[in-house]
Amino acid sequence: MSSRTPIHLGHNATTPRLPEPGRPLRMTLWALLLGSALALLSACTRETPPAPEVISTAEVPPSAAETLELMDVRTPVPMVPMVASHQKENMRDHLLAVQEIVLALASEDYAAIERAAERIGFSEETGQMCTHMGAAAPGFTEQALAFHHTADGIAIAARERDRVRVLGQLGETLEACTSCHSTWKQQVVDEATWRSLTATAPTAHGTAR
Repeated sequence: MSSRTPIHLGHNATTPRLPEPGRPLRMTLWALLLGSALALLSACTRETPPAPEVISTAEVPPSAAETLELMDVRTPVPMVPMVASHQKENMRDHLLAVQEIVLALASEDYAAIERAAERIGFSEETGQMCTHMGAAAPGFTEQALAFHHTADGIAIAARERDRVRVLGQLGETLEACTSCHSTWKQQVVDEATWRSLTATAPTAHGTAR
């Protein structure tokens, strides 16, 4: 029986290494730790959703127009925009009529005084207009009509060519005018609001005298 000849490995050959016991378990543990760290990092860098908008309950300061309205303590006369514009046009014409009366009085042109005074005097059309404007403001129509009736005295004095009386009637008319403006102010409303206000308002009287 021949003896085995030992096998010699080459000088550069390496001996195969067997896996160490417990190595797969340690690798799995490191993989789990690395995955957890990456997940945590991803959660931290994820975009944070915006915070819900907080509605402020602080009181909003009034606008300039609202502040002016609060400062004006005169009694409001509700009217729709078209009527409010028409009333302002009439007021401007009243001022023009007074100017014409004063200028005509300086030259004693009584015919011109009478014509100008008739523009601010009473007429059926003026009475209807005042009644309509004051439908939602009790007391306005009566005061407006009193102004127009007072202005009638200017035309009467002009027909009599009474200069002193023209001046007196003009002064009373201007007093009625300023009294009305110091008492009332326009309040522009929409059509629905005006109908609601006038549905319960008392009917104005005194459209004629």
